[in-house]
Amino acid sequence: MKKNTAILTLLLTVLAAVGLIYGAAVGFGETQTGAAKNIKLGLDLAGGVSITYQTVIDNPTQEQMDDTVYKLQKRVEGYSTEAVVYQEGNNRVNIEIPGVSDANAILEELGRPGSLEFQDVMGNVLIEGTDIKSAEAKGYTDNLGKNSYEVALTLTDEGAEKFAEATRENLGLQIPIVYDGEVISAPTVQAEITGGNPSITNMESFEAAERLASTIRIGSLQLELTELRSKVVGAQLGEEAISTSLKAGAVGFVLVLIFMIAVYFLPGLASGIALTIYVALMLVLLNAFELTLTLPGIAGIILSIGMAVDANVIIFARIREELATGKTVRSAMKIGFKKALSAIVDGNITTLIAAVVLGLRGSGSVKGFAQTLALGIVISMFTALVVTRLVLNALFALGLKSEKLYGVQKERKTFDFVGKKNLCFLVSALLILGGAAVMGVQAGRGAGALNYSLEFQGGTSTTIPFAQEMSIGEIDANVKPVVSEVIGSSEIQAQQVQGSNDVVIKTKELDLETRQALNKALAEKFGVDETAITAENISSSISSEVRSDALAAVVLASVLMLLYIWFRFKDLRFAASAVTALVHDVLVVLAFYAAARISVGNTFIACMLTIVGYSINATIVIFDRIRENLGSAGKKDELKEIVNRSITQTLSRSIYTSLTTFIMVAALFVMGVASIKEFALPLMVGIVCGAYSSVCITGALWFVLRTKVRRKVE
Repeated sequence: MKKNTAILTLLLTVLAAVGLIYGAAVGFGETQTGAAKNIKLGLDLAGGVSITYQTVIDNPTQEQMDDTVYKLQKRVEGYSTEAVVYQEGNNRVNIEIPGVSDANAILEELGRPGSLEFQDVMGNVLIEGTDIKSAEAKGYTDNLGKNSYEVALTLTDEGAEKFAEATRENLGLQIPIVYDGEVISAPTVQAEITGGNPSITNMESFEAAERLASTIRIGSLQLELTELRSKVVGAQLGEEAISTSLKAGAVGFVLVLIFMIAVYFLPGLASGIALTIYVALMLVLLNAFELTLTLPGIAGIILSIGMAVDANVIIFARIREELATGKTVRSAMKIGFKKALSAIVDGNITTLIAAVVLGLRGSGSVKGFAQTLALGIVISMFTALVVTRLVLNALFALGLKSEKLYGVQKERKTFDFVGKKNLCFLVSALLILGGAAVMGVQAGRGAGALNYSLEFQGGTSTTIPFAQEMSIGEIDANVKPVVSEVIGSSEIQAQQVQGSNDVVIKTKELDLETRQALNKALAEKFGVDETAITAENISSSISSEVRSDALAAVVLASVLMLLYIWFRFKDLRFAASAVTALVHDVLVVLAFYAAARISVGNTFIACMLTIVGYSINATIVIFDRIRENLGSAGKKDELKEIVNRSITQTLSRSIYTSLTTFIMVAALFVMGVASIKEFALPLMVGIVCGAYSSVCITGALWFVLRTKVRRKVE
């Protein structure tokens, strides 16, 4: 690269970085397209209400489901323009209404879709809700300037015939509109109405017309629905989550940049520019693809920043190794990028497999985590292999050619990792068996092997923000009796939320009326803000599906990774070793969940699959080096020496990548809200465990399989 070209490259790169940062911060044009503030927020960040309904009949037609989704969408649009209704599976409907201020009131008003009937004054049914296609509020001004409001109905063909007969026989009489046994309106028939387009006139306001139209729409559903799950989240909690997570991300990002520059000098500076572009590009694309950002999604972004460092570390370690063999800086950079490519591609694809499985098998906020993680993986490959390379070559062309600016790999004495395999295997076995023992003891005491959240066992979870911290003794003596009296049950679990005054109360599944009564009792007894109390309700049927989905997701991801590694390395023993190591990591982290009594819910699935992908990523780097060293090994080289040398050569990468990722997640744990802490803590354990297993377990395990399994794999 010539000097002028290098200057132009750096200038364009800096302009691109500034442009992306500007786009993420401010946006482009009058609509501020691309601005981070325009990113769609999930309910856990924006606050609001989420409900999952299931049809009473098992196999509704698609026409019935489409009709139900459409009418519910019309119903909820009155609460928020961003409210969405969508079908899940063949017999479920999800409703999400973000950004509302009084979610409990909306949940009560929306209620369970009930039956709608138009009756005569004697109570005989004239038409039913299923005879109504649509209902819409309208307002207009007459020639005298008087405002009038009405509800315009559109009937089915059969409904139009029924209504024509009904209005003909009830001229001058009222036709009560009855919703779930309650009269919601009683318009008087002015004339016989044919054609199937009647109107309910003389409404006192447009809001009243809209309320009536909404009730008619929801009452005209073709399907009867039952509530499976509901969740109410306060907007204040979401604002705090965004604020603390962004601060944690900024602190972690700065620490990572300082670390990279301190360790890798000039290449570290190049990676800093690339990582800055990475973050800004991530925010812009989240907006462009209209992805919904959730609380775990923020964790996914911050985690992917740490993982984005990995590709740079692999490249820089390779460059230093080539410089140590006497290569020139130009040659070392060229060879370093080339040799690092296979490890980067294979490692990222296996992690991407975990993200895709999570996106397909997960739901809600977990799906948001998978989307941001997958997007982060793709962007990180681009910034590492393209942006970092362009910047590094440009800096070199400007005259920064001294080896001291790039660093030379110091010769390391090969450590006998394989020789310590029995000790490492024993430590791992003790950790896993210890976890099994802890789960057995807890199950025997009736506490449950794991601390299952609502997603896994069903019930109602109520989070109470007390004015001051309450001890377990105070909760047992003061709070539980109040809850027990309201719900009529003594089966209550209470948990303090670390780092706050919040207390989580888990009970049997409660209906909306009982939940509201509980909120009122807590507010009267303890002076808590009733509107700040949040609740989540999940039926036992949906929790059993979550458990099976979690197991299926981990198994499916493991199988797909095994097949990919087998295909890439042409040796089943590589794949078997890698998958055994990731199962080891999952079991160790599971033991930590049991011992620390961390809540096992949707984020548990995300955490486990992230650890699976992360562990595989580290393992592949070592296996890639073993494969390379096998190809260049002389006849006198022993297999044990090749494995030990490969692990030693990649040791700095294993340590540095684990450390930078750990820094990002640790910042999230220290500064994040309680729900983020529950996700970050086991993830930190998984990062440490993944580094340990990739260095101490996988290579040694492959060596054992290679030497003990005699069958040759061509």
